[in-house]
Amino acid sequence: MAEVLVFVDHVDGAVRKPTLELLTLARRLGEPVALAVGGGAGGTAAVLGEHGAVRVLTAEDAEFGEYLVVPKVDALQAAYEAVSPVAVLVPSSAEGKEIAARLAVRIGSGLITDAVDLEAGEQGPVATQSAFAASFTTRSRVSRGTPVITVKPNSAPVEPAPGAGAVEVLAVSFSALATGTRVTGRTPREATGRPELTEAAIVVSGGRGVNGAENFALIEALADSLGAAVGASRAAVDAGWYPHSNQVGQTGKSVSPQLYIASGISGAIQHRAGMQTSKTIVAINKDAEAPIFDLVDYGVVGDLFQVVPQLTDEVKSRKG
Repeated sequence: MAEVLVFVDHVDGAVRKPTLELLTLARRLGEPVALAVGGGAGGTAAVLGEHGAVRVLTAEDAEFGEYLVVPKVDALQAAYEAVSPVAVLVPSSAEGKEIAARLAVRIGSGLITDAVDLEAGEQGPVATQSAFAASFTTRSRVSRGTPVITVKPNSAPVEPAPGAGAVEVLAVSFSALATGTRVTGRTPREATGRPELTEAAIVVSGGRGVNGAENFALIEALADSLGAAVGASRAAVDAGWYPHSNQVGQTGKSVSPQLYIASGISGAIQHRAGMQTSKTIVAINKDAEAPIFDLVDYGVVGDLFQVVPQLTDEVKSRKG
């Protein structure tokens, strides 16, 4: 059976959810072969095997931690040459898209980014994407070389499917460019106890209608009751009410959760571009004519300062 190469996103051996989603999609196309690089790569094998990886290629060279991007591209190219896959799947993070693009150039193949679904086709994998701020859905395939595809988080369910998970150490020959950009320091991200915004199954966002940084406590309380991530519109971020790292939109982060709750957000195209592929969208806004209501599955016309606390209390009571 044909093999599909999956690039593993992990932190010190802890595999992140988007990679497990990729394994679900990879099984639609063939047998997943996972590539894990960097410190702790060998510790990923058990989880990857539980989710369908027939083989796990690992490389723990120091270069992966000391330099940016290129060593990972070198490793992915080495894995590609060893496996000869029918497709290469990479998580659609900023780094993932750079790695995928560099690989596509090296192997002379077409690239598809930010896919939200994959299926097998007679002439190769067919990817579904959202285009023009999610106003259109496109289905496309690569017509040259081996498809290199990045997939957005939350595009597929995590489905355990036991695989052999046989571990193989991959020998990587690093290119001259691999040591061109050295990492000089790292600062741990401040822990909030909430899910990563781009990976969260539920996102609760606040906008201009929140009317102040102090009022984002309402948004955070609802998010915490749901086990959700907190997002913000550009207007809220520009006003200094919430960090830019939490901005959802065309100039912020793109999210595609199972549930997106927009509170006090009018629904400008800039914001819609970052969340329109969410599976279920709920809006809370006192303006019945707000553009966001053209997009939602459920809309609540009301004052968020009344609605959000009631919703939070109801969620908590139902959770007991």
